[in-house]
Amino acid sequence: MTNRIEADAEGRVAVLGAGVCGLYTALELASAGVPVTIIERETTPGGLAAGFKRGDNYYDLGVHMLHGFDKEILRRIKDLMGDESIPVELNAKIRWFGKEFRYPLQFGDMACSVPPLDLARCVLGLLVAEAGNRLKNTDPENAEEALIQLYGRPLYEFFFKEFTHRYWDTHPAQLSSAFVKTKMPRLVIKDAVVSALRRVGLGNSADSGVPSALVSETLYYSRNGAEAMPRVLANAIREAGGEVMLGCSVTRLEGPGVTDRIRVSFEDQTGRRFERDASYCVSTLPLPRLIEMLDPVPPRVVRGAAGELGYRSIVIYGLLVRRQQALDALYVYFRNRMFHRIGEPKNAGMKTCPSDHTVLIVEMTCSAGDGRWEGDEDTRKQLASELEEEGVCTPDQIVEQHILRCAEGYPIFSLGFERHLRTVAEYLESLGTIRSTGRQGAFCYPNMHGAMRMGADAAGITLEKLNKTAAGRCRPRLPDTPEADAAARMNRS
Repeated sequence: MTNRIEADAEGRVAVLGAGVCGLYTALELASAGVPVTIIERETTPGGLAAGFKRGDNYYDLGVHMLHGFDKEILRRIKDLMGDESIPVELNAKIRWFGKEFRYPLQFGDMACSVPPLDLARCVLGLLVAEAGNRLKNTDPENAEEALIQLYGRPLYEFFFKEFTHRYWDTHPAQLSSAFVKTKMPRLVIKDAVVSALRRVGLGNSADSGVPSALVSETLYYSRNGAEAMPRVLANAIREAGGEVMLGCSVTRLEGPGVTDRIRVSFEDQTGRRFERDASYCVSTLPLPRLIEMLDPVPPRVVRGAAGELGYRSIVIYGLLVRRQQALDALYVYFRNRMFHRIGEPKNAGMKTCPSDHTVLIVEMTCSAGDGRWEGDEDTRKQLASELEEEGVCTPDQIVEQHILRCAEGYPIFSLGFERHLRTVAEYLESLGTIRSTGRQGAFCYPNMHGAMRMGADAAGITLEKLNKTAAGRCRPRLPDTPEADAAARMNRS
């Protein structure tokens, strides 16, 4: 039997996906009096920023803490969370050459640790790259050229080439240069050298790459970890009159581009089927999945373009460890291990049980279905061995091990992806009643506050479509970032 709601379909908005982008979209709309239904496949809201309880402890799907850069969003989240929100001073590190350094990497740290000859080659490479950029001023054809242009060939060969290849399972020459501009941070060492060059009138004023992370910053977290913020957002949506459907998978979107109403079909984990009629739909689902569920079926060229948009999978090994503390930082990056980052939420104030144990969030990229994804014996043995080699914990100290997975974690900016993304975006625009946003839906890399800002913008545009008098008041401005550019492309009417 299919459960249907049609009486209030006029003006209803269906939001697909309850990550922080979808949640914030739904909250903005519900707060403005719009009937909203948000549908999420998982039984826990949050998407990539979710936290899951396993046994007596919470395990985050990666290291996720809220930055304070967007004051409006920070203020609203803190108001919603109340005492659950706790401030945490940033303390991130990177292990390199067998030592720990501050993250982002400081020039002084590198100068004291990198072998002098290698350091001289890297600095000289930066000088050559800056001079070349000033003379040539040409756009790189791929990520390899962009990284060399940004850091110089020696530093690329020394630091980025192998790590990037292993992280994405793709050689940098097969990745778009847009990957560097929107994902790779500028190292502080680069900023230091370029600053010195510019003081004497050298260097290229135009730069690429994401600005370096702050050395000193206050982040926001909770005693239960990442699960708290999505939970309070979902509760706020319900309190504002919105409908939150968890544990439900969308199967079909019928009518976009043909009728003035979209019929959203979905089913829960027991197989019960539901339908909601809506005037508009905001999707944060991965673009290939969204295109697959449209009825009428999109043209072959659109389906083909969507099929060319790939995502790198993420797997998290959540460990309960019999140690009071394993790291002396909130999280640590590793350059040459099977894992690229380990977080210790207890150091950010999360409660653990027993109190003399700690939880570790071990992050890896993978391909869905491979050994890391499945957690096979070889992967577990290698993980335990590498953790011991790094002095994090010994195999006998691992009390519990839980695997969390996300098949579509990081958009892969393969060569030529821009053309395929443009084809899909233009088709969705032509339908008039669907907009796609968020990391998976706009195929970009926002952090949490950036994703929520994208959601607020999508809500504002939808309110304009619905001719709500509060549209001007409820449509926040997107910041001038690469993520905003992607959002504008995917969300414009």
